[in-house]
Amino acid sequence: MSTQFHVHVLDDRDAVFLKLLREKLSDSINLTTGQIHGNMPDYQVLISGRPNKNALEHSQKLKWLFIPFSGLPVETHALMLDYPEIAVHNLHHNARPTAELALALLLAASKNLLHYDRELRNANWTPRYEGNPGILLDDLSVCIAGFGAVGKEVGRLCKCLDMEVTGIRASAKPGETWQGIPVLPSESLQDVLPDTQVLILSVPLTDRTRGLIGSRELNSLKKPAILINIARGEVVDEEALFQALVDGTLSAAGLDVWYSYPPDILSRSSTQPSKMKFSELSNVVMSPHRGGLCNQTEELRAAALARLIHAASRGESLWNRVELSRGY
Repeated sequence: MSTQFHVHVLDDRDAVFLKLLREKLSDSINLTTGQIHGNMPDYQVLISGRPNKNALEHSQKLKWLFIPFSGLPVETHALMLDYPEIAVHNLHHNARPTAELALALLLAASKNLLHYDRELRNANWTPRYEGNPGILLDDLSVCIAGFGAVGKEVGRLCKCLDMEVTGIRASAKPGETWQGIPVLPSESLQDVLPDTQVLILSVPLTDRTRGLIGSRELNSLKKPAILINIARGEVVDEEALFQALVDGTLSAAGLDVWYSYPPDILSRSSTQPSKMKFSELSNVVMSPHRGGLCNQTEELRAAALARLIHAASRGESLWNRVELSRGY
């Protein structure tokens, strides 16, 4: 047992996921789960989104923390700054499902589809005869702010619709492209917005991106303008977004991320996602932060973790390293 590569799953995980993960791991990997106890052997990898000091300090061999989802929780970020010797990696298994939801939001918002659906369910055909046509996406200019794993998938799908795509990425190099898509540094965002008709946000939430999009940025967009947010609610100023939808600065929006979330199970059926009344607007498509979820989510998660674990066990270079200094 001591010669095996040991991986410990700290957080409570679904039994289906653990079964999938075990099936994908080679016999040379020793996988254990549950809370840490005194006679537990050392492990090289800890899998946890929100580890504690006990789990980080129990094993003298711990080299990696694998977060089994995308993102970096605030409390985990703060804690891991005290453990610079432990490399932190997360997963982007949800990139394609999230990108597909972004496309669904874009299509539904640009065609005002949910408004028509609600009215027709009430036997009301009037919207068909009103002067509110859908927006043709073909050849529209798209800016994807946050051109990482998710942003690239979104860009690929937009290219399939013959849209003109530009990516924005903090670490973009001069002249960088990806599959024919120009990729520009963050400081280019303000220059790109006046030529942008569809702004898709997939940036991580950090001190630099909080409030990234406000009244100035929304007013800079080229008409007709559509905003899709699959990043975090706080990336966009809440009141500015609502006002832009009311006054027509934005023709439509598709939102999967919000400003208020249920604090507990009992609140899940009674929590408004914003202090603003987005639910009263017909030009908004609202989704309850379901971007990365699909019928294959746990299969994708297990496969991504298994690939990362096997690479670590073989001493290979690992991907998806979280840069704690940047917060993502």
